[in-house]
Amino acid sequence: MLRPLAEAHFGAAWDDLAAHAAEPNCFAEGWFLDASRALPHGRGDVRLLTVERDGRLIGALPLHIDPEYGRLPIAHVETWLHYHSFLGAPLLRRGHEVAAWRAMLETLDTRPWARGLIHLTGLVEGGPAHRALIAAAKAMRRPCPTVHRIERAALASDMSPDAYYEAHVRKKKRKELKRLAARLGELGVVAWRRFAAGDDVAEWADAYLTLEAKGWKGEAGSALADTPATRAFFHAALAGAGAAGKLDMLRMELEGRPIAMLVNFLSPPGGFAFKTAFDEDFARFSPGVLLQIENLALLDRPDLDWIDSCAVEKHSMIDSVWAERRAIIRVTLPLAGARGAATYALARAAETAAARLRALRSRESAHG
Repeated sequence: MLRPLAEAHFGAAWDDLAAHAAEPNCFAEGWFLDASRALPHGRGDVRLLTVERDGRLIGALPLHIDPEYGRLPIAHVETWLHYHSFLGAPLLRRGHEVAAWRAMLETLDTRPWARGLIHLTGLVEGGPAHRALIAAAKAMRRPCPTVHRIERAALASDMSPDAYYEAHVRKKKRKELKRLAARLGELGVVAWRRFAAGDDVAEWADAYLTLEAKGWKGEAGSALADTPATRAFFHAALAGAGAAGKLDMLRMELEGRPIAMLVNFLSPPGGFAFKTAFDEDFARFSPGVLLQIENLALLDRPDLDWIDSCAVEKHSMIDSVWAERRAIIRVTLPLAGARGAATYALARAAETAAARLRALRSRESAHG
């Protein structure tokens, strides 16, 4: 079934799919997609592709038509992700992963507007969704190449927080951070607060928005508080996560005033580090790093196997504390028919040519 995001109803069936998904993805859950309606959708209408079997949802994926493939004017179907959404894996019911992918591809094959090509972004390399996609593509005799790959920091260890910190942060760095924490403490009482049942979600959300707006994002006009749409989205996303029991927030206070905060979305066995902000008036004390060290307490949770940082590749602050890496990829597949084959061939030829040009320029640069 395909339906516009604006008309979608996220109820018990969607929640049940998320609870039994082969691969957790908070950014595809009903409460997050519902909150995302507040945001501009960019190019093309957003449609939700869902698949049912025996009266139950077995697959769900938000899509849109992108008029450009890279720099080429090739319209195609693409996973819909907005600026605040950090993973594109669909919700696939455990045990039905391959069947769900096949049904979704077959549905798109029959839609004239699908334009012959599907570009799936934000998949975890080697994860359940990716493995099932490879299997489905093989069964349907379609290529399924990875066309882009990055690595971002992740937290995945059986170590205790203290042991992890000592193992992955150099002794000299630990000594410096201890000194900075002591200096910060000279300015007043430093306290840590973690969001707990009964706390006011709206109050925590407003505190975060105020903190973020004070920094460089506020100066650049890109803070969440800068537009009514992003403010409404943030409040709705946190409220939705809180109601679903998936909200985790941590804040560092100086004399009762928040100077660093983070937001995690937890969907055991995994979690996602959604947002981080700190008061740049205290940047000399490295509050962002101190916050991430305190956040290592998540390692003590028996229901969590990993946390995705959702950070950009080679993020200096996160990478200095989180030692594991998680590969995020983009995959391109043709849809059925002559148009699908032709569109796919054109897109891949352009990518291959661009890759060769980059390699040539890199060699020329290396040789002066």
